[in-house]
Amino acid sequence: MKKLALAATSTLIIAAATAAAAESAASFTAAAEQSRLEFVGVQAGAEFKGVFHKFTASVEFAPDALASSRIDVQIDMNSVDSMDKDRDSTIRSKDVFDVSHNPTAHYVTKSVTKTATGFAAVGALTLRGVTKDVPIEFQFAPAAGGAKLSGSAKLNRLDFGVGQGEWKSTETIGDAVKINFSLVLKPKT
Repeated sequence: MKKLALAATSTLIIAAATAAAAESAASFTAAAEQSRLEFVGVQAGAEFKGVFHKFTASVEFAPDALASSRIDVQIDMNSVDSMDKDRDSTIRSKDVFDVSHNPTAHYVTKSVTKTATGFAAVGALTLRGVTKDVPIEFQFAPAAGGAKLSGSAKLNRLDFGVGQGEWKSTETIGDAVKINFSLVLKPKT
């Protein structure tokens, strides 16, 4: 009888551990050379694009474990590249990103939900020393040896103090900025 009770208890413990493992998110890191983080702004009525060449992303995600899913991105603001050296110099200046005092931006999700077209998250973005919630929409697709996470966000630059002095006006530089990201994820080892 004791052997039967011990076997039943062991089976329940193994089943509970297996269920808990199935409900936890998988751990990934972005492959920097294959991933992309870009923004689209408007200057003098025309769209321009920029990219951040240096950033890291740590992702805990599983479609069936959204409560334990998390996206954490650190961005090197000095790595901004809008394909125009003069504009990049201005973007790095104290009146825009102020990279000498704010060398990194940080985004970390607070919650993740399923949507009709993929997933949505709300996360805290710290940019230029200001932290505000920014929603994102994204898709997650498992791939051989990892996954791909891609999506977008919209924010207003002035909410973060991006644009001081002559750059505060929205007549030359629009307030709305669109963020696009495509992360090739590799399992954490």
